[in-house]
Amino acid sequence: MTPLSLGYSPCPNDTFIFYALVHGRIPGAPVFHEILEDIETLNRRAGENALDVTKISFHALAHLRDRYALLRSGGALGRGCGPLVVAGEPLAPSALKGKTIAIPGRLTTAALLLRLFDPTLDRLVVMPFHEIMQSCLSGAVGAGVIIHESRFTYPQHGLHQVVDLGAWWEEETGHPIPLGGILAGRTLGTDLIGKIDEALHASVRYAHTHPDEVRTYIRQHAQEMDETVMQRHIDLYVNDFTLDYGTQGEAAIAYLFERAEAEGVIPQSTLPLFA
Repeated sequence: MTPLSLGYSPCPNDTFIFYALVHGRIPGAPVFHEILEDIETLNRRAGENALDVTKISFHALAHLRDRYALLRSGGALGRGCGPLVVAGEPLAPSALKGKTIAIPGRLTTAALLLRLFDPTLDRLVVMPFHEIMQSCLSGAVGAGVIIHESRFTYPQHGLHQVVDLGAWWEEETGHPIPLGGILAGRTLGTDLIGKIDEALHASVRYAHTHPDEVRTYIRQHAQEMDETVMQRHIDLYVNDFTLDYGTQGEAAIAYLFERAEAEGVIPQSTLPLFA
């Protein structure tokens, strides 16, 4: 069988999740050719139908439901893990109006949450997530939405939190925050998609039971990240929902899409979310 293309980011939670799957540790699993890119690039490549299986922002998934089905394992969904709005000076949330705000991609869930938090914040500029903190410090932008390990390190750079978009979402809705999931092209068929999902579930379990083996691969793709930050990153974004969304996770995803549809931010779809 020709290897399937598999896209995911070099972030520690993704390399933790996919290590066993791409290193032949799961017996009977489909064979994959991995492609490591930042989340915004993966969002774009999925939109171009360039990947068989990929990590993606839930915001981007909402625009691709006709072509991709969500897998039940491998996702980033939880509590206390949402994106943060930060600035180079202390600001009240109301002071964001009229400011230029950096976002890590038009179709990131971070951008969707900002829109749902305050639709009037429309002076947005897209930039790579790793450039946003410096742009806030230099004054190139008035504020920025940060994701990934930046939520652990921004105080060390002298930045100030303005809004915790994940905490706002949880207080507003009662749901955990859906950030990203793993998609498979619907043209692969339900049987193969089911096998991929089972293999991914096994890959997550393998990483939990073989952490020392997995760590070298994680470190290879997070060379400049402090060891403590790397582990905090995994602990925050890999949780019970990563094995399976369950009813609570599915309800959170469904509500995010319902709310975004009602706001006119994403297109409506009647297709089932899962294959």
